[in-house]
Amino acid sequence: MSNLKIYNTLAREKQAFVPMEAGKVRMYVCGMTIYDYCHIGHGRMMMAFDVVYRWLKTSGYEVTYARNITDIDDKIIKRAVENGETIGQLTSRFTKYMDEDTAALGIQPPTLVPRATEYVPQMLALIEKLEAKDLAYQGEDGDVNYAVRNFAGYGKLSGKSLDDLRAGERVDVNTGKRDPLDFVLWKASKESEPEEVKWDSKWGKGRPGWHIECSAMCAALLGDQFDIHGGGADLQFPHHENEIAQSEGVTGHALANYWIHNGFVRVDNEKMSKSLGNFFTIRDVLKKYDAEVVRFFILRAHYRSPLNYSDAHLDDAKGALTRLYTALDGAQPDDQPLDWTDANAQRFAEAMDDDFNTPMAVSVLFDLATELNKSKSPAVARQLKQLAAVLGLLERAPQEFLQAGVGASGDGAAAIEQRIAERAAAKKARDFALSDKIRAELLAAGIVLEDKPDGTTNWRRA
Repeated sequence: MSNLKIYNTLAREKQAFVPMEAGKVRMYVCGMTIYDYCHIGHGRMMMAFDVVYRWLKTSGYEVTYARNITDIDDKIIKRAVENGETIGQLTSRFTKYMDEDTAALGIQPPTLVPRATEYVPQMLALIEKLEAKDLAYQGEDGDVNYAVRNFAGYGKLSGKSLDDLRAGERVDVNTGKRDPLDFVLWKASKESEPEEVKWDSKWGKGRPGWHIECSAMCAALLGDQFDIHGGGADLQFPHHENEIAQSEGVTGHALANYWIHNGFVRVDNEKMSKSLGNFFTIRDVLKKYDAEVVRFFILRAHYRSPLNYSDAHLDDAKGALTRLYTALDGAQPDDQPLDWTDANAQRFAEAMDDDFNTPMAVSVLFDLATELNKSKSPAVARQLKQLAAVLGLLERAPQEFLQAGVGASGDGAAAIEQRIAERAAAKKARDFALSDKIRAELLAAGIVLEDKPDGTTNWRRA
């Protein structure tokens, strides 16, 4: 199939990718907790696994990709109560907003999008099995907890030992736990909570803990063991560590063969997060920047490395993407299929097979653009467009991109077109001084004019 190597967090090294079933890949990624708009950090996570999904498919695999929605959680309940609406109303609205944001960024929909509330019976069955294996118990407060010390492999994903965790633990006010390291599997209902978050169980009315949700959903959709499990680096501990404890505690074998974690988006050297208040929502960023520019900005960094967010970096991404579109402008790609035997395509594939190295893959696009600027070769234009399309880039007509972005709703485009018309009239009247003056004024305003052989003039943002 391919020579793909993936950095496996569990093994702490790059490993050759060998799927459990030849030609098929099963992948589960922990998705959003739906109670607010997605920020760029969320977008970066979904983009990272969009690239994984795209490259696996390009490599010839049949991919079943599940990315869940957490639609029951303390924060969701709190926000719904504050808003005076049902949890279903809140989560449906923000799921719609998330889908709009991901579509704008060119993130392909996963194969499966399970919602936690649809899998409560499977969660309860899993907790019963854990209880039967002495890995779960009900505390005095009614919560059902996981007995961490009864699972020998705890800490293998994060590299944390129980002694390390014990040394760093805080005083736990939850007297229902036998050990402060134990985590909740089933939360006993409180009278103050809405009825829609109360399910019947053998332990009384309650709702699932966060970690058990993913163990139940991935097993129901992909089986007890599958190829790839992914998510943001912040989920490595405790969420993914706890998933392993739950799932492997029941089955006795590995949950996933490869664990993939993407790096953080950082602002002023701090992780972007709602808790720090230093986040930028995807839709606010898209009011200022073209969605493809944002996608390109994210793809220029390797998915495991930190991504530093700033207007300056987005402006630089815009300029770089403009250079690629400018190379394609006026070129006529031929209608042949992508030639993977071509040297540039081979370098692109080698980069993507090396743990999805998009920065190196993007550098191949610039090499092709340089070649295209010299030759205007239809074959080179085709290779540039089709390789870029693997990453979800350069899929618009060049002029559509180059003339976009004057303002959020195209403000200023009419004025620019008017100035271009005035310049054309000046040239026709042989008033070249005025023609040059208009060009210089537009350039000073960041507008580059490109005169075509047929006498027309295109423009783009510098």
